[in-house]
Amino acid sequence: MAPVKPRYRRPVLEEMRIRSLGVIDDAVVELSPGFTAVTGETGAGKTMVVTSLGLLLGGRADPALVRVGAKAAVVEGRIVMSPDAPAALRAEEAGAELDDGALLISRTVSAEGRSRAHVGGRSVPVGLLGELADDLVAVHGQTDQQGLLRPARQRQALDRYAGDAVAVPLEKYAAAYRRLRAVAVELDTLTTRARERAQEADLLRFGLDEIAGVEPLPGEDVELAAEAERLGHAESLASAAQVAHAALGGNPEDPEAIDANMLVAGAHRALESVRSHDPALGVLAERIGELGILLADVAGELAGYADDLDADPLRLAAVEERRAALTQLTRKYGDSVETVLEWAEQGSARLLELDGDDERIGELTAERDGLRAELSQLAQALTDARVEAATLFASAVTEELASLAMPHARVTIDIRQADDPEGVEVGGRTVAYGPSGADEVELLLAPHPGAQPRPIAKGASGGELSRVMLAVEVVFAGSDPVPTYLFDEVDAGVGGKAAVEVGRRLAKLAKSAQVVVVTHLPQVAAFADRQLLVEKTSDGSVTRSGVTVLEGEARIRELSRMLAGHEDSASARAHAEELLAAARADA
Repeated sequence: MAPVKPRYRRPVLEEMRIRSLGVIDDAVVELSPGFTAVTGETGAGKTMVVTSLGLLLGGRADPALVRVGAKAAVVEGRIVMSPDAPAALRAEEAGAELDDGALLISRTVSAEGRSRAHVGGRSVPVGLLGELADDLVAVHGQTDQQGLLRPARQRQALDRYAGDAVAVPLEKYAAAYRRLRAVAVELDTLTTRARERAQEADLLRFGLDEIAGVEPLPGEDVELAAEAERLGHAESLASAAQVAHAALGGNPEDPEAIDANMLVAGAHRALESVRSHDPALGVLAERIGELGILLADVAGELAGYADDLDADPLRLAAVEERRAALTQLTRKYGDSVETVLEWAEQGSARLLELDGDDERIGELTAERDGLRAELSQLAQALTDARVEAATLFASAVTEELASLAMPHARVTIDIRQADDPEGVEVGGRTVAYGPSGADEVELLLAPHPGAQPRPIAKGASGGELSRVMLAVEVVFAGSDPVPTYLFDEVDAGVGGKAAVEVGRRLAKLAKSAQVVVVTHLPQVAAFADRQLLVEKTSDGSVTRSGVTVLEGEARIRELSRMLAGHEDSASARAHAEELLAAARADA
């Protein structure tokens, strides 16, 4: 596969400053844009370089990492990148800015366990560092090698290598898979709760029939209550109206009785006779005249009220019967006729929904079957794409292993599907399927001719596994480059000629990406563009580590130490010079 050429300049981790982290008091790590080797004696703090980068990438903050006596550990990084690099764009979204073409990242871990992160001069959530890490650095150590042993990781590695050939159908497959799961859940809910839904529908029908039988009208309960009150006191209402009428308009049966109308009329006459002498008294006379008219009107209405008052006991009985029917509804379905009618409206809508479940079940069943057929086609397309990519991937990794002193090793990739009666049909079989398809992917290694290919977890030694990991990354570098690779003793278990080849392949990887390697092998360190020495000095009870860039004589002395255990060995020095010369010639 042709390498992917990014539009932007490849980001480069230029330097890190580490303060009060583990055995490191204060150190600046200056990294090469190519291949940087980090060396030093056991316990000197080489691993702190890896830990520091892990913190910058959003790794877990452990207060135990803070140097004894310090309040906090601080790691700062400077990453040179183009403004249009994905990490730069993501940082810009968070409000960060590039500083003269570089993104500044810092992480502080207090002795109490508090953690803070800054990107481009802005305080940011630690989670943002992890997001940026996806576009910046691939970290590989012993734990990452163990991760490669998991089939799921191996499938992800193959998919990454295949690129769009797998990514495009996988995206379609994942969308169909999510929809199928949602349809299956809804369908299961509808079918398993059929009895409960039938019971709910029967109760709704009973209530709606009961309400329809009464046919309540809005506000009817209030009107009937008022009418019942009036009919129940008809006699006393009529008597009171008659007495009031007699007091205002007179009693025909007692012509001599004095009523209010007579009194008001007399008062009006008395004022009318003298109103011309004083306008104020005339005004009062007019008001008394208006009062007389009002009294006459009220008296007439009282007479009409008494005549119209219905004291029919049959009507009262009918009203009470109607009120009883309404009360029975309000006890069950609401506090008033209005709420009863609202319940009926909602109940009708719910009943339509329940009655439509059978139709919905049919629709969902058809959609499920259609999605299964679609998944079957997409799963087959995924399998075909993975099989094609697996052949190329295995061939490329096998070729790299030949360059890593494993000339007879052969890598193959086993792609298989597990049977599942409830799964989807792929290639004439009903197989288990998941969010990433129906394939199980496993990397197999035959380390020498005649050996049966076995899973790398069982067929590879520690050194062989390290080289398989490196071969995989070299292959990836040509198809999906990561800007920076950090290998923490990826050469463990390797020595001799194999170690030289590991160094050579790391140097090759560094032509397309920045490579940082923590190593104890001089054969690997000799191929580095820059070698950093992590060394510690003991000052009484305090041990401090520093990081030094090795050049010229200093580098030869360190390689001699790595070769023979001490830097003054003449033979080791000669060997060191030979390693450096061979590495330069190979470049």
